[in-house]
Amino acid sequence: MMLPFSVADWLVIAAYLLLLVAGGWMFTPRKTESAHDYFLAGGNVPAWLAALSVLSATQSAATFLGGPDYGYRGDLTYLTGNIGGLIGAIFVAHVLIPRFYAIRATTAYELLTLRFSERATRWAGGMFLIGRVFAGGARVYLAAIALAMVVTGSVGAQGIMIAAAALIVASVAFTFVGGLKSVLWNDLIQFIVYVGSAVAVVVFLRLSIPASNAQILHALAHTPEGVDKLRLFDFSFDLSRPFSMLAIVTGIALLYIANAGMDQDTTQRLLSCKDAKTGARSLYLSVLATVPTVGMFIVIGLLLYIFYNRPDLMGGTGAVAASQFGGEKISIFMHYILTELPGGLRGLVTIGICAAAVATTNSALNAMSSVLVQDFYRPWRDRRGPVEEHHFVQAGRAGMGVIGFAMFLMAVASYYWQRHSSMGLLEFALQVMVFSYAGLLGVYFTAVFTTRGTTGSAIAALLIGFVTIVLLQPAIAKAIGLPLVLTGLSFPFQLCLGTAVAFLVCAAPAGPASHRGR
Repeated sequence: MMLPFSVADWLVIAAYLLLLVAGGWMFTPRKTESAHDYFLAGGNVPAWLAALSVLSATQSAATFLGGPDYGYRGDLTYLTGNIGGLIGAIFVAHVLIPRFYAIRATTAYELLTLRFSERATRWAGGMFLIGRVFAGGARVYLAAIALAMVVTGSVGAQGIMIAAAALIVASVAFTFVGGLKSVLWNDLIQFIVYVGSAVAVVVFLRLSIPASNAQILHALAHTPEGVDKLRLFDFSFDLSRPFSMLAIVTGIALLYIANAGMDQDTTQRLLSCKDAKTGARSLYLSVLATVPTVGMFIVIGLLLYIFYNRPDLMGGTGAVAASQFGGEKISIFMHYILTELPGGLRGLVTIGICAAAVATTNSALNAMSSVLVQDFYRPWRDRRGPVEEHHFVQAGRAGMGVIGFAMFLMAVASYYWQRHSSMGLLEFALQVMVFSYAGLLGVYFTAVFTTRGTTGSAIAALLIGFVTIVLLQPAIAKAIGLPLVLTGLSFPFQLCLGTAVAFLVCAAPAGPASHRGR
């Protein structure tokens, strides 16, 4: 039975809105003259703030809802994915970040102008925009379905569209005037709310289980299904498992390299520091902070397993879990929020979901706008004569409106897409990201490690990498008759294969004479 929203819940939400308004007034710069200030916050962001902003941007509503779902259905292996994160961080910190700072880049794609051409930069930026609209829209959808269920009790398309529109409008509002500087400080507020609400749920949920810690740990290690839910490492060679050690040191590491070094949403924060060393330090800090943050959501899932599946540890009064609400698939955590949380705490969790969504969305809006302006609009406008620098700030604000609408459309499309998918929320959100990453990884590896490739081959690699990931989707792979081993690949292995194909395509022709012999 769904519990109604109480007065305490609405008071908590009202307090959150007042906090956001106050934060917006305090942290929004009164005057932003240059694109460098608007997109990189003036280039003097401290490492700890950049790290928290990276963490806030990457830990979306997919983690808030999907982390508990993964812990409930699986084990702790998702946490070991941070080994891949560390591998990726080492590569980005020592290979890519120094190169970006050396050319004083505003976007991650300007490196390709020096290596190939301005045209290659625009294509890479375009691939990022497509991929980020896909991923950002999917994350907005996940938050919107939760927000619609909690506040309105509806999971129909209309309720989700309204919730998605509200989240995007709020995100645009918090980044429109001050750009990245506003995003960074509002990310700090959202992160505190996001983590605080999760801590409150862990405490409440643990207190509701009468068993001792030792009993809980024993029950998790020896489930009736014969599964050790405290397992950290999966050493299997099953290519359908997304978080095996083989997947982590290959595809997950590639995913982190692409996210930190080729996805402007994250790279923008690393470029906003005073120098490459500070940017690298912020990246390492964000990876380390991810472990306890994500771990907390996995723990919620483990405790939910005890709450719903071990009535013997609940004094014989275990609750019944539901996997659907109004005919729609929902996560176990969403069911718990709807049916078990008391007034006040339910409102706190609701704003935690909103905080995760807004923090992720406003950062994506600013990052995509920076690519749209710096890699597309500025070169076009400069060829038509000089204009004041503030013109590009205004262009960035207009770009956010266009991108926000595109993300809204993708959120609506995700509503129908995920209904026909068997993936959990975490896998769904991460899967969407790899479509654009395969081509970008192939092109960047060619640019950094070889003297081969041309503008034409780079563009071809971006497109073929994208198409490869599309063809590896299980339903499509089976329909076109791909070998059986390719029809059930998890997303890390899809990314490995897509990257390899894109690299071979990009590196096939010899590079320009000016690049030979370097």
